[in-house]
Amino acid sequence: MARKDAIENMKEILLKRRDALRKALAGDLSMLKELNEQTGGDEVDAALDAAQNELSSQLAEVESRELSQIEVALERMRSGSFGTCEGCNTNILLARLQALPYATCCIECQREMERTGEIPGGGEDWGRVVDVGSGDPDLLIGDIELDVS
Repeated sequence: MARKDAIENMKEILLKRRDALRKALAGDLSMLKELNEQTGGDEVDAALDAAQNELSSQLAEVESRELSQIEVALERMRSGSFGTCEGCNTNILLARLQALPYATCCIECQREMERTGEIPGGGEDWGRVVDVGSGDPDLLIGDIELDVS
């Protein structure tokens, strides 16, 4: 029963973090848009604007990646596979889930994946971002992709 309660608590934390990331990303994107629309100033101003754009873009990318991982974890909770290792199908230790609530592999399989680049047992292809269809139309993964080149 303690594991079930802990997972329910993690769900609440993940939902709050997801909402905070969505708000942060929406703010970052609007700020980037405003900066890109500004014209004028000298070369130093343009260089500072470019540097700020780059930093904001990198932060948005990190936040977007975390948001995607949270969405996958929430979908795994809905499907009943949360807390089960994708590599060996054993329970992921509760301490690991508390430290990293969107972990999809146990420590052993994670180490093996980092060593070989593949999830033991044939796991999923993480080379692409998946929109898990949370049913919330406010923000989709595709909405937060940004090309600042």
